[in-house]
Amino acid sequence: MPIHGPDRYTDLMPAPASVRVKLSSEAAGAISITPVVVRDLPFCELLEEIAAVCGKDVVRAAETLRRGNLVSGATRFRWQSVELTTAELSTALAFLPDPEPARPFAAARCTQAVFAGPGVLIPFERGAGLAHRLFQRATFWDALMQASAEAVYVTYRYRERADLYRASLSLEYRALVRAALPLVKNRALARRLMAAPFDCLNLLVPR
Repeated sequence: MPIHGPDRYTDLMPAPASVRVKLSSEAAGAISITPVVVRDLPFCELLEEIAAVCGKDVVRAAETLRRGNLVSGATRFRWQSVELTTAELSTALAFLPDPEPARPFAAARCTQAVFAGPGVLIPFERGAGLAHRLFQRATFWDALMQASAEAVYVTYRYRERADLYRASLSLEYRALVRAALPLVKNRALARRLMAAPFDCLNLLVPR
């Protein structure tokens, strides 16, 4: 079973234990105001960032390591070229988790739901949907998990270290979710969700 954490590749030498990486923001307007941060990034974490973009493709991962440049999410990573043999890199990539389509959705471990639909992508964290009033039993998160009971497996997300599931929402379930929106403490977010034409939920369950 893959092990999360910076020590999981200690036996993968001659792959480096860590790589000195320059981090900068790729967010709009951030290039001129965000300083470059230099970190010694565990090789396993750099490999996860590469896998988030390239998957576990040995050829593409090798090209990225040699190039020393990657944009992952809103961050640009730059480092000195790293050369590994195909066997070494294949061994390292084998330590990364694989998608497991047979893995059932575990609502109790779900940490984020992303409302999705035409032009809609609104993340919602588990903590924002839990009870916030004394003795309040029903929560908005309960409604989301009820609507997600038949979520299907999509893939493994390396950046989040989580399995991704998707739940299509029928008109009945969309009505159920909207009826529970008064339980959301963040009123601006509740109003945004009330108006959003979402039709499914993308759900993250940490592995």
